[in-house]
Amino acid sequence: MPAAPPRPVRPAAPWADPYFTIGVTGTNGKTSTTRMIAAAIRAAGHPVLEITTLGVRSDDRPRERGKSFHDFLAHLEAAAAEGARHAAIEVTSQALAGGYARAWRFDLGVFTNLSPDHLSTHRTWENYLAAKAQLFMHLGPGRTAVLNAADPYALYLEQAIPADVRRLWFAAPSRGERRHPADLEADAIELDPAGTRVMLRPSPLADDLGGELRTRMVGEVFGENALAAALAAHAAGLSPESIRRGIAEATVVPGRFEIVLQGPDRPLVAVDYAHTPDALARTCAAARRLAGERGRVLVVFGAGGGATPSKRGPMGEAVGHAADLAILTSDNPRREDPAQIAAALLAGVRAGGRAAAEIQLDRTLAIHRALALAVPGDVVVIAGKGHESGQIVDGHTHPFVDADVVRAYLGA
Repeated sequence: MPAAPPRPVRPAAPWADPYFTIGVTGTNGKTSTTRMIAAAIRAAGHPVLEITTLGVRSDDRPRERGKSFHDFLAHLEAAAAEGARHAAIEVTSQALAGGYARAWRFDLGVFTNLSPDHLSTHRTWENYLAAKAQLFMHLGPGRTAVLNAADPYALYLEQAIPADVRRLWFAAPSRGERRHPADLEADAIELDPAGTRVMLRPSPLADDLGGELRTRMVGEVFGENALAAALAAHAAGLSPESIRRGIAEATVVPGRFEIVLQGPDRPLVAVDYAHTPDALARTCAAARRLAGERGRVLVVFGAGGGATPSKRGPMGEAVGHAADLAILTSDNPRREDPAQIAAALLAGVRAGGRAAAEIQLDRTLAIHRALALAVPGDVVVIAGKGHESGQIVDGHTHPFVDADVVRAYLGA
């Protein structure tokens, strides 16, 4: 049996050792889960450093991000000088493959879910899974791993976690059957344009939390992320009141089912970062529930060039199964032919069996087309780019913000 990997240590500096650091990894839901955890820590009265792929916030104030490990340590040190002893950090597979979990000691790891992504970086599915596992393999004795009991890959990760690390499990019905008993579980999840409500299955922690969680973020997946955040915050020693209030107060993550426009005489229009089959399926499911029995779901989406071509058919199928109309367009085609990308997506949409499909490779015109067709009661989702402020074509980045295109067209 191979020897266990060495447990990492903090840099030899007075500010480093007192930190309690929570790392969040997975394919989808990392940013929103990290945001909810940080909000719960703030609600408990503790300054907190929050680092995600969208930026760095020290006690909810933005900082210039930086991308190197030196920048990472500089943020931690600066926040410590301001009184922070907690950090909530989104940890990507690229960062983990680069050794972050060996170079900085994480005290608690959270696993959201896993589905195919970033295979152009990791080359194989096994390498991608192994990169995620790094966060949990290097947790110290007596620390905690928070795992998704309804995701089958959590069971693979669990085998890599040292025996002296505590495991806690969460589960939401939208993910499917539980693969492991859960410590915090949703009985049902309700959503409307104002947010998401999670009704908790009775348990000691659920009872302490008042039987439910609420978040401003809209979608069943955010209810699942709220469960992960609540369990992580509980493991970090926060009070149930701080957990409940922090998750309820956490601001919507830009570009994560961000509702741009709504009203009695307008369709509901949301932009979303969904760019994997699993994320698109969940985004479409949220849109379908908001549309109700009478409204239609219209989805504008594409796929990035040069990244995991094998996921394009399943992406199209996810939309084709749930939407009424799919408008295929360019995402960040990079150096690929957008028409070929759209053709792969179209085959998937047709396999989905429900949605009608159109191709409009000009993303602005595709958004305009969806908005022109939508009527009050419909839900329009513009997926794939979310918060991004540019579109990458032939190696050049051109300014482009989905939400701005929507607002300009509707004069809002």
